[in-house]
Amino acid sequence: MTAPNPSRTWFKPAAIGAVVLALAGIGYASFTASSAAPDVTFISITGDKISTQSMRGKVVMVNFWATSCVTCVKEMPQMVETYEKYKGQGLEFVAVAMQYDRPDYVLNFTETRKLPFIVAIDAAGDIARQFGDVTLTPTTFLIDKNGKIIKRYVGEPEFPVLHKLIEKELAG
Repeated sequence: MTAPNPSRTWFKPAAIGAVVLALAGIGYASFTASSAAPDVTFISITGDKISTQSMRGKVVMVNFWATSCVTCVKEMPQMVETYEKYKGQGLEFVAVAMQYDRPDYVLNFTETRKLPFIVAIDAAGDIARQFGDVTLTPTTFLIDKNGKIIKRYVGEPEFPVLHKLIEKELAG
């Protein structure tokens, strides 16, 4: 049996560390870099068609959620408060129910909680795919007046920080 080469014992952890750091950097960049929001048309639970193109000139939040998602249900009252606070200043809000969510559950949730914003169902999963293959809920995008994604939140956002960002974008 040969003794391990001491010059190679650090190689694997160092290589793994470098890969992890590189992937973290890419992940961070993809969450923070502003890119154009996809040109999609949401179909609301009332049958209305709303496109991202038609919302240009407004700050837009797109929230991917599901009735079975505990964090989504928990954050929804704060999403409602955020919308109510800023809608008069030009904030639009679209809550997109995931493909696997039952439409009757989404409708019941929307009605019982009196959600005041657009609620759409992504029946085929196309909208989630166009927003970068959203699979985790909640995932929320903040889009500026020019249609650029300026922030992506995976999980519940820190609402005071989100509000400051919304205020900055609405003022700009």
